[in-house]
Amino acid sequence: MTDRIAITLDVNGRSYAVTVEPRKSLADALREECGLTGTHLGCEHGVCGACTVIVDGKPVRSCLMFAVQAEGLAVRTVEGLAEGEALHPLQRHFWEQHGLQCGFCTPGFLMLAAGAFEADPTINEAEMMDVLSSNLCRCTGYQNIAKAVSLALKDMRAGG
Repeated sequence: MTDRIAITLDVNGRSYAVTVEPRKSLADALREECGLTGTHLGCEHGVCGACTVIVDGKPVRSCLMFAVQAEGLAVRTVEGLAEGEALHPLQRHFWEQHGLQCGFCTPGFLMLAAGAFEADPTINEAEMMDVLSSNLCRCTGYQNIAKAVSLALKDMRAGG
């Protein structure tokens, strides 16, 4: 299929006019058309969660969504998590608690946790860990990821 469709993607508050094949995934469009390479592709089957982004307030596996489906929706990637030079509490705690090793899965964990917290600011630690269990990390034992998210939850609730 070589027919391409012109669409506009709203990513991190910025509009990107792109032309894509209808079958192009949102993950590929973000990386190749928008130049936002923070979204990583792992399994490309929706299993690992490395490609998680937030679409209209909900975490989505961007490898399973077509770019054309995202037209008119607000997409947020890991590049849109920080506010200027100020790291998001999740990013800061991942860094401080070494909640990563190779870092490949980190954007997916950050976006999944951010989306879960934004959807339910009262989410408790056990519920958050259940949500995060859907993402895979092949380097860590998850302890530092859990610790980072736990500390970030406390900061986000406190307004930090």
